[in-house]
Amino acid sequence: MERSQLVALTDWKADPGRKPLILRGARQVGKTWLLKEFGARCYSQTVYVRLEDNAVMEQLFAGSLEPRRLVEGISAATGQHLAAADTLLILDEAQAVPRALTAMKYFSEDAPEYHIVLAGSLLGIALHSGISFPVGKVSFLDLYPLSFTEFLTSLGEDALVGFIKRGDFEMLAAFRERLTDYLRLYYYVGGMPEVVQSYLDHRDFTRTRAIQQDILQAYEHDFSKHLGTSTAQRCREVWASVPRQLSKENKKFTFGAVRPGGRGRHYDEAIQILADCGLVTKVMRVGKPGIPLTSYEDSAAFKLFMVDTGLLAAMSDVPSEAIMAGSTLFEEFKGALAEQYVCQQLIADCKLRPGYWSADRSSGEVDFLYQTSSEVVPVEVKATVNLKSKSLASFCKTYSLQNAIRLSLADYKQQDWLTNLPLYAVACLPLSKGLAAEAQ
Repeated sequence: MERSQLVALTDWKADPGRKPLILRGARQVGKTWLLKEFGARCYSQTVYVRLEDNAVMEQLFAGSLEPRRLVEGISAATGQHLAAADTLLILDEAQAVPRALTAMKYFSEDAPEYHIVLAGSLLGIALHSGISFPVGKVSFLDLYPLSFTEFLTSLGEDALVGFIKRGDFEMLAAFRERLTDYLRLYYYVGGMPEVVQSYLDHRDFTRTRAIQQDILQAYEHDFSKHLGTSTAQRCREVWASVPRQLSKENKKFTFGAVRPGGRGRHYDEAIQILADCGLVTKVMRVGKPGIPLTSYEDSAAFKLFMVDTGLLAAMSDVPSEAIMAGSTLFEEFKGALAEQYVCQQLIADCKLRPGYWSADRSSGEVDFLYQTSSEVVPVEVKATVNLKSKSLASFCKTYSLQNAIRLSLADYKQQDWLTNLPLYAVACLPLSKGLAAEAQ
């Protein structure tokens, strides 16, 4: 399957100021496959080293971190000559040997000709654990589950992806029913590569759900394997509460919904660990739509979204027929799935960092906000064709905002300050300002 981050990796290779690269992402999002595929396409040779449970590598990195010595040791251990010009070196599960991270400082300074990528599902935890990290000496790249456009590509729908990327709304309207069906399918299957591949191979929802459950169990196992007993338990409690929290009308994360009497001091560390592992995304409340948006974040209020919409459906035990046929059960959970989906696409497809807004003393709320170079754009999410936007209109009037987005299953329409986009066209958001200007 094609992953959009292959383009980013190719750009990294061609960059004359290239630094060692750290690829971050949750377990099972396809980091190892992506790097090996990148190596196969763009290098004469790929040297792959898994650092977890690797006594030889642990001992090698325990000594001098001089690049020539490390290159000789890796070559001896793998039986592959590590030629700088045409070899990709992959150090996987790099958090298992923290000094491998430290060593990147010396490669960056003394041997920049080597092409090195480090990966690991728990790298985020390692980066917060007090190790000697080479600040400014490495680059970062994040990998997420397949976005909706990547999902369509895997299904062979390149033409539909082209319509979305170009903002060709006449063609999108013509294929509305097909795209809506694919969107529902994505809600259920999600974007975890193994799950997507199973669906492509077998078209079997039961098998798809079984793989999702296996992934969820693997995450639970990771908690127990890598964390202390009490911390692991708190991570499990927070993780299990996310679907319940997202299904509420008020989706603000509340510690009492994790466990009666729960407090932030009990669960702050667990939330940070889950975020560092890439399993949850913390979307902060902002007090007003000012620039920079991060300056107006309220540290005490946030929402948590999961890594993948398909895993959210699996944890919530939403059956395939409920999503695909739009049954009553889906009607009750559609808002949570739609917001989870939009959050994923804003981050993975649009490269945006979303926040949200809620009123201090009323029920008014704007689902997401994001910042461009010149403005803050509010985004409202409607799971169906409902186009009522009382809170959004009031918010834009209060803060004199000229550009807002409403996502729903309705077709594209420009209404002065408001751009209506179909949910399946979230990837068009970077085009929205230009579309609004053309309509005026």
